[in-house]
Amino acid sequence: MRALRSLVLLLALAGAGFAATAWATGSPRRPVVVKVVARDFSYTLSRRSAPPGRVRFVVVNAGSTAHDFAIAGRRTRTLRPKGRATLDVVLGKAGVYRYRCTIPGHAALGMKGTFAATKGAAPPTKASTAATTTQTTTTAAVTPVQLVKIGDFQRPVAVASPPGDAHRLFVVEQQGTIHEVVEGRAGATQFLDLTDQVKEVSERGMLSMAFAPDYATSGRFYVDYTDQVGNGNVNVVELRRSAESPDAADRTTVRQILQIVKPYENHNAGLLQFGPDGYLYVSVGDGDSGVLHKPGAFAQTRDDLLGNILRIDPSKPSGDLPYSVPPSNPFVGEPGVRGEIWDYGLRNPWRFWIDAPTGDLYVGDAQLGGPEEVDYSAGNRGGLNFGWPCFQGSVPFDGTETCADPVAPIYEYDHGGGRCTIIGGVVVRDPRLPGLDGRYLFGDYCDGKIESLKVVDGKATDGRDLGLQVPELSSFGVDGAGRVYATSTAGGVYRIDPA
Repeated sequence: MRALRSLVLLLALAGAGFAATAWATGSPRRPVVVKVVARDFSYTLSRRSAPPGRVRFVVVNAGSTAHDFAIAGRRTRTLRPKGRATLDVVLGKAGVYRYRCTIPGHAALGMKGTFAATKGAAPPTKASTAATTTQTTTTAAVTPVQLVKIGDFQRPVAVASPPGDAHRLFVVEQQGTIHEVVEGRAGATQFLDLTDQVKEVSERGMLSMAFAPDYATSGRFYVDYTDQVGNGNVNVVELRRSAESPDAADRTTVRQILQIVKPYENHNAGLLQFGPDGYLYVSVGDGDSGVLHKPGAFAQTRDDLLGNILRIDPSKPSGDLPYSVPPSNPFVGEPGVRGEIWDYGLRNPWRFWIDAPTGDLYVGDAQLGGPEEVDYSAGNRGGLNFGWPCFQGSVPFDGTETCADPVAPIYEYDHGGGRCTIIGGVVVRDPRLPGLDGRYLFGDYCDGKIESLKVVDGKATDGRDLGLQVPELSSFGVDGAGRVYATSTAGGVYRIDPA
């Protein structure tokens, strides 16, 4: 009976992928235990070497998204946040063994390294980390900050200022109106009213505005809204400042730039921003959360404008188009692909940001119950596929889809603690807040907490909770002096000031 039990054990080990003969005939010593802590996106190992033979890796996921740990042809199961697993392996001979996270994109973000099997290996150290996975953190002092309320509005969803204008801030209300705030004091000045064109329902309404780089002389600005036709088509229109008053728009100057027919009423995205290259960037959602079409049905298609970030030049009409497509766009001339597309594979990129000093692109892409994600493009190089619907964050979603060269997010978080939808933010360049310089701010609509991270060598590092909370957080924005604002659909608009 004892022999039978031994045979069953050996077969079980072999079936699980273990080198059973090595366990049976190797050293009788107890396995060396290595504690592994997985974070977003690095590993910390309690030791980096052990004598050849049995090694037990005890893996804990301390990150905010799913991770695993693989070495010597073996891997743990996929671990959710706070998950734990034990991985027993035999390092049969002296040498260097590579370990990594097998979740797509995680190894590229730093979740990889080497473990040495060597005679006379050093004893464990206290929380030593392999050099290949160490994340760089900022050493800038933390600047105490506070929220200063500048006014109450009707479901504000965006703020913007003309380039270089440190005196005026414009607040976009979802119902279709824009109000002007002068010198930080909210008054009764209404800059624009398009409520007869806009239908405010759920995610629909007026969503953002952007001022042309030459606004001071041309008076041109742009708004993004969903109209009252069908499922609420996405519209980008140009208007001009009134010739009689700098505090009012002239509705008679309206010029249609884009109109995108929607397959369903939600996933409109809706941010407009002029990049440092002078072109207008437009975020467009995939148009349907899965009601009339399967989730992500339009995110990987490139013969339409859904599920993308677009780049156009509205100042130069071309042929029958009221805009031109920059010749440097990544898909210009590719058969069957819209040249306006800059990046694709997005679900609902409600808010993105281009950091002018670096040119880097940050995208907060809202997900479907899975990890919320921050996508990133160093230098905003264009042509990237951010992977929806093959992935939510870095977690596989639709195995029937094909996503060419998907780019993993630099940061993701689950819906624990009452969180629900990421609100992408801005990079801080406010000279009053030196401790936040170059840091990306973002938050979540449901818990309202404002967080920040620093990107170093393409990796998200040094995540911080700013200790600020905005109920029903809807957006971030920056004025002409670089001051950062947060809006709330509960009504408030807040400026982030030194405490």
